[in-house]
Amino acid sequence: MTGHIACSAAGPVATVEISHPGKHNAMSRAMWRELRSVFEQIQRDESLTAVVIFGRQHFCAGGDISEYAGFRFQEDSLRDFHENDVWGGLRAMLDCDVPIVAKIDGNCMGAGVEIASCCDIRIASDHARFGAPIARLGFPMAPREAALVTRAVGDLTAREMLLSAAVLDASEMKQRGFLNQVVRGDLLESAVGACTDRMRPLAPRAARLNKQCFRLLAPVDIAQTATDLIASSYRYADSPEHREGVTAFIEKRPPCFTH
Repeated sequence: MTGHIACSAAGPVATVEISHPGKHNAMSRAMWRELRSVFEQIQRDESLTAVVIFGRQHFCAGGDISEYAGFRFQEDSLRDFHENDVWGGLRAMLDCDVPIVAKIDGNCMGAGVEIASCCDIRIASDHARFGAPIARLGFPMAPREAALVTRAVGDLTAREMLLSAAVLDASEMKQRGFLNQVVRGDLLESAVGACTDRMRPLAPRAARLNKQCFRLLAPVDIAQTATDLIASSYRYADSPEHREGVTAFIEKRPPCFTH
C-alpha cells in the first residue's frame, strides 16, 4: 500500500494520521505534499482548539528510501525535494496557529523527529525511540531541517544524532527537554486525551495569538538562517558516498564508504 496523511475531526480536536503500512510510516514525497495540504486546511478551520498527529505502532521511521534513487542523485531534483516537498510540509506545520500535540510511539527517526519538532506538545510512550541516523545513508540533513531539529532537541543532542547516528530512548529525550511527558504504552492514548481535554474548552483565538507570539519571540528564524547555505547544500547529490549509502540500504547490505 502507498502511504497517506489522513485528517479527521471530532468536535474541536482534529487528528492527523501518518500512515504507510509496512514501512513504519516512512514519509514518501506524496505524503510530504499531503502533510502541507492538511495543515493548510487546519489553519483555515477556526473551530479547532487542538490537533493530534500520530502514527500507528510507529510515529514515523524517516523517509521512504525506496524512492530515493529516482531523484536524490541529481542536484536540482534533490533541492526540489527538500526545499519544496519536505520544507513545504514542515513549514505548514510551523505556520499553523492551532496547537499541535504529537502522540509518539515506536520509531521516531529522521523525518519523524522533524515532524515532531514542529509540534507544541510532545507525549511519548516509554518504548519510543528517537534519532536521525542518515549518515549511514551517506547524506547530511538539509539546512532548514537541521536548524529546526537543533532548535527543538538542543545543539548537543542534534550533534549526537547526526554525527554519531545515536538513537535515544524516550526517558533520555524527556531528560533533555524534547518531550513533555513519557508514559507506558497502554497509557499513551489516555495521556494525549487528557491533554486535549484540557484544551477543548479554551478560547481558540487566544491559542492562535499565543502561537503567533511564540513565533515572533523565537530566537532563530529557521527559514532565514539557512538561506545562505541552500545554494551549495545539495552539491553532494551525485557523490559516490551518497550513491553508496542509498544503494546499500535498498540492496539490504552494509554500506562501504571510502575513508
